[in-house]
Amino acid sequence: MSENVAAAALPRGPLDRLLRVFSDVREGEGGQLLLLTFNVFLILTAYYVMKPVREALILAQPGGAEIKSYSMALQALLLVIIVPAYGALATRLSRRRLINVVTTLFIGCLPLFYLAAEAGLHVGVPFFLWIGVFSLMVIAQFWAYANDLYTPEAGKRLFAVVAFGASSGAVFGAFVSGRLIGPLGVHAMLLAAAAVLATSLLLFNFIDLRVSRRAAVGARDRRAPEAPIGDGNAFSLVLKSRYLLLIAALIFLLNWVNATGEYILSSIVSRAAEADVAAGRLAAEDEGAFIGAFYADYFQVVNIVGMLLQLFVVSRLVKYLGVRVAVCILPIVAFGSYAVAALIPSLAIVRWVKTAENSVDYSLQNTVAQMLYLPATREEKYKAKQVTDTFVVRAGDVLSSLTVLAGTSLLAFSVSQFAMVNAALVIVWFAVAVMLGREFHRRESAGQGPIA
Repeated sequence: MSENVAAAALPRGPLDRLLRVFSDVREGEGGQLLLLTFNVFLILTAYYVMKPVREALILAQPGGAEIKSYSMALQALLLVIIVPAYGALATRLSRRRLINVVTTLFIGCLPLFYLAAEAGLHVGVPFFLWIGVFSLMVIAQFWAYANDLYTPEAGKRLFAVVAFGASSGAVFGAFVSGRLIGPLGVHAMLLAAAAVLATSLLLFNFIDLRVSRRAAVGARDRRAPEAPIGDGNAFSLVLKSRYLLLIAALIFLLNWVNATGEYILSSIVSRAAEADVAAGRLAAEDEGAFIGAFYADYFQVVNIVGMLLQLFVVSRLVKYLGVRVAVCILPIVAFGSYAVAALIPSLAIVRWVKTAENSVDYSLQNTVAQMLYLPATREEKYKAKQVTDTFVVRAGDVLSSLTVLAGTSLLAFSVSQFAMVNAALVIVWFAVAVMLGREFHRRESAGQGPIA
């Protein structure tokens, strides 16, 4: 009996009824759902508290912007070493010990970075690399755990609420960092983030102990979650599985397209500011303020739209259309966005098509991407997910950088031509999404993947 089935025997309380406004929450599911949502909220809060520190440390040194760009590629190379090391840990440890060890190592690094920065050491590049690994690995680890707790049926109903915790944590973390970085100072934000992460780890242990107790009441094998996860190599797991390769291809193309799209928007914003200065509508010294104000408003709109979609649309869309269709929606939106941008490459048009793309990405696509691992084995959830959610993500970013380099330095592409390249890539992305949706349906129907 799954934990969700056992919990269904409990009477429905006010929490379950409240959460049903946002998703199909059933009897007894609300408590654990809310705890998981708050757990990922804390993780994302900690990350967004640290993001301004990352920018301050790396951009304050000479050639910081260029170093930052090169460091993105270095992150991908670093993950080739770190992901197998994570897999080796997973081979020897239970899921609780694995998450405790990995998260404690990340928490322990923060006071060291604080002391080094206070001592005047140049830690910009090491911290940039560290936070890039942290932001992908710890979040992937959380979602592997969430996938391990729920059946595919329950995960499809409940993950939209859990993902809201991630999106709201990002918004709250950015808000908190903006208010605290002045009075506390840049470096002290690292200690604040460490405290938030430590709280998230305590909450995880409370959740997992609660899961173990309820599993014992349901007469399930308590030893299963405490057993080592498996001895397969993380990269080999992906390469040997058609399903995991399709997930990797989807994430690779998504990040390639999205990162190139961000360049398109940045380019057109910069040109608009330069045109206003040349025409006398904007003072030269106000160009930076113009760009900053544009992005502040843009990010705010994207975050608000994304959160509204997450709360009221995502769970219902997955319920009525299914994962098989939902995974194809973002490429359809992206194709329309870049087709319009290629035809009308104005700031107003590009802004709103990117708003549509990113708000769907941060809400629906992010949630569906986590659901893809619901019918996976435990080994695939903890090991292969680290490959797709870390190395493959950064590989997509690197290829986007190469696309921009070739388009600007060798081919002299216009904004319209970059948009056409993205539109062509989206066609491939859509084909991969269709195949992945079919494979998900096949795996789900076959009942693959043991549920903890």
